[in-house]
Amino acid sequence: MHDETVDPAALRGDCANCFGLCCVALPFARSADFAIDKPAGTPCPNLGEDHRCGIHARLRQKGFAGCTVYDCFGAGQKVSQVTFGGRGRSTAPSAEARRMTEVFPVVRQLHELLWYLTEALGLPAARPVHADLRRALAKTEELTLLPPRELVALDVPAHRQDVNVLLLRTSELVRAGVGGRRKERRGADLMGARLKGANLHGANLRGACLIAADLTGADLRRADMIGADLRDADLTDADLTGAFFLTQPQLNAARGSAATRVPKSLARPVHWTMLV
Repeated sequence: MHDETVDPAALRGDCANCFGLCCVALPFARSADFAIDKPAGTPCPNLGEDHRCGIHARLRQKGFAGCTVYDCFGAGQKVSQVTFGGRGRSTAPSAEARRMTEVFPVVRQLHELLWYLTEALGLPAARPVHADLRRALAKTEELTLLPPRELVALDVPAHRQDVNVLLLRTSELVRAGVGGRRKERRGADLMGARLKGANLHGANLRGACLIAADLTGADLRRADMIGADLRDADLTDADLTGAFFLTQPQLNAARGSAATRVPKSLARPVHWTMLV
């Protein structure tokens, strides 16, 4: 069994040690998020020979806001440097380059699970399931180290379901400490909802659609945010202290202010300070 913990730095994208895999493997659809259509497996025209984005500092201005809210959870450097041993796409045989783009989305899903499991292990209220979480973490890390052929054939949904059982139990344990009636909004359609100042302390917002919702000044402390869609949601002055299973891409997709309180493990999006 591998080490029971994962270095948090390994679960954040490190573009300097990646071959621009997200810019190749993932498809784009022309929309407000992407200025062009791009099929999966085709390099983005903005990707340079050095595997760097040529418009990285101007993505939003150039119509690629979708790129600014994406994070591979460290899968890019894992696939580039570990799975394929540092062999860049430009130097790898074409068949291997194609396999690299097939493997990347699989490892990205596994790394996202590693993020949630690592966070769960840091929650004291989840102590009753810490042993099971450690085993799941070790198993998931082992899967990320499989050779390319086995990774492509991996049944990720089945493994995700096993992990989700533990994450659900973690959520129950953490939110059990919140006094009063806890709000159940799992999978709720709250698109554009007016939730200004709403008391969502300890709420279950798993998979909730909160696109363009007004969450100004809302109390989201200790809320389960796994899979919640926060695109263009207004988090101005909201309190997300202790909110868990919240990821950087979710925050990046929302709008906020200098007064928005975010979990210590996440960074306040730079573009929040640019909003008027």
